[in-house]
Amino acid sequence: MKFHAKKVVAFAVAATTLFAVTNASAFTPATAPEAAAKHTDALLVTHQKRPPQKFWRTKVRFRTNEAPGTIIVDTNNKYLYYIDGPNRATRYGIGVGREGFGWSGVVKVGRKAEWPTWTPPAEMRVRERAKGRILPITQEGGIDNPLGARALYLYQGGRDTIFRIHGTNQPWTIGQNMSSGCIRMMNEDVEHLYDRADIGTKVIVVGPGNKHGDVNYTDRGVDIFRQIFGG
Repeated sequence: MKFHAKKVVAFAVAATTLFAVTNASAFTPATAPEAAAKHTDALLVTHQKRPPQKFWRTKVRFRTNEAPGTIIVDTNNKYLYYIDGPNRATRYGIGVGREGFGWSGVVKVGRKAEWPTWTPPAEMRVRERAKGRILPITQEGGIDNPLGARALYLYQGGRDTIFRIHGTNQPWTIGQNMSSGCIRMMNEDVEHLYDRADIGTKVIVVGPGNKHGDVNYTDRGVDIFRQIFGG
């Protein structure tokens, strides 16, 4: 009888402990406030439908003669590469110009902006008005702005080309031909690139017209070691 009583007491203690642990877990936030505070300020936008995984940001083995810090935009395969160093790069998925709006060339980052104001070109407003869509002359930055969280303005010969590398409030369009010639990225990706690419960064856009010149590069696939351990 004593033995049975001891088993009952032991069971009760164990059950009480388990309940306390379970109860504590149930009321522990899934994400600590400190971690939540580090999330991108474009959080609401980036939680929308994401593109296929092949367009997520990835560290890759990359062979090219271009210098570290150069950006190469492959409009055919919908990838943007930031060259990290010898034989390595960060690959981002992008959305590019739809048919008739593709282009190529060698440009530079001439200006940068956080939550940029959108000023549609006059020809775009005319074109869209013909379709029954009235565009604003300007639209202040914010989560509803087509330029997204960040913009890198592309210049050639000291002049604005009107093309940008920018975020988007439509992340599901990454990997598609949807834009009027600008290079769009997921907001968290353009924020990541924005912090790395300085004013004056060389940008090679490989696309229709072959105006990018003779540029050689080879994407050799995911750099497993760097992807896991960083660097």
